[in-house]
Amino acid sequence: MQRKMILSASLAALMGAATLAQAADDRLTTERLDEVLVQAGSFGFQTYEEIEVKSRDRVEVEGWLDDEWQAEVRFDLASGESLKEERKKRDGGAWGLGEAEVRDAMAVAVAEGLVEFEELQVDRDGRVEIEGVDADGRELEVRSRGGELLEVEHD
Repeated sequence: MQRKMILSASLAALMGAATLAQAADDRLTTERLDEVLVQAGSFGFQTYEEIEVKSRDRVEVEGWLDDEWQAEVRFDLASGESLKEERKKRDGGAWGLGEAEVRDAMAVAVAEGLVEFEELQVDRDGRVEIEGVDADGRELEVRSRGGELLEVEHD
């Protein structure tokens, strides 16, 4: 009986570690934001609505190429390739954050303890939400607007 309990506890610990390792694969260090922005800028992105980490070397970027064309592109950061592209012609004009504003929003999040990010989202009013983890591995959400901190949430 005791042997079964030890085996069950060991299995549960291994599964928990595997889950944490998988979650860590869906984040990038904040320093790697530069790689994302360079690759997305080379593709033609002018403004950003969302940057979502899919794995250690893959990100999906949504935003605008100009005032008419909205795009969603999945990039492989290691190879520099775009893996999936979708473009839509839209009326109403581009919105989102420029590269400098994305960097400012990330700087606000880093100042609040963010070390790895999973996702950066921007709404039409310019509010930014960045999700990730702090140095202790705790989940962290930082909301800002115009480079000013609005709210921090620790999970």
